Amino acid sequence: MALFFREDRSYDVSRRLTGFDRYRQLMGFYALRWMVVNLITVGGALPLAAGIWLSIASSSILVLVPASLTGGVIFGPFLAGMYDSIMRGLRDAPGKWIEHWKKSWRQNWRGSLLPGGILGFLTGMFAFMLYIIWSAQAPAGWGTLLIYLISAALLIWVNTLYWPQLVLFEQSNAIRLKNAVLFTIRHFRRVAGVVVMQLAYIIVLVMFAPWTLILIPFLGFWFILLVSQLRLYDDLNEALQIEARFIPLEGDPWRVSPLDEQSTEEP
Repeated sequence: MALFFREDRSYDVSRRLTGFDRYRQLMGFYALRWMVVNLITVGGALPLAAGIWLSIASSSILVLVPASLTGGVIFGPFLAGMYDSIMRGLRDAPGKWIEHWKKSWRQNWRGSLLPGGILGFLTGMFAFMLYIIWSAQAPAGWGTLLIYLISAALLIWVNTLYWPQLVLFEQSNAIRLKNAVLFTIRHFRRVAGVVVMQLAYIIVLVMFAPWTLILIPFLGFWFILLVSQLRLYDDLNEALQIEARFIPLEGDPWRVSPLDEQSTEEP
């Protein structure tokens, strides 16, 4: 399967391609898998979305806080499963998607509850603030909008570099955040470009809602996460040694096989 172009079946699948050809290669191999995982992830996001909608409909911050926290806790393991599937595809991990998804739940559900809750709470707060700005009698000033967008960009930045580490390594949250900061300092322009791209994607979905909601089951989380992580993957692999604990499969030099069951959970 391909997206936005005709799939070229003449590609040599015995080697890992680079650049845009790598994107096409990944789409041809994994797009259907990611769409299925995306549907599951969208289902996991429904409690969070329902809680935020209820709080906005009732204009109640008292509803927003528990609803967004609870919805985020539920959503966390599903989001971890989506990131895990993307990262496995980027390193060409062999195996069936359902096996990978089940393994992600076993390994990551506990660790994803807290960051999921925080993400859900902050997402709810951003949605509620947007509702206040939108429904205010006087238009918001440029300063307010700028602060809002910068804050949203910071949240996207943390998620972009935090969740891949969560599904790849067993380490403390402090180390994950430290790695995110150091990586950003070293690759600032690339990280900034990815953040701006994700922010633009979200803005388009929000501005043209509810029509864009039709795209959520098909593109939703997986497409923007794939493009973002693909843009960063080579640098992340170099900095974090993602594939260092994997060995090539005989006769298939660009596919990798885990050395042991915990290889994707240890730094």
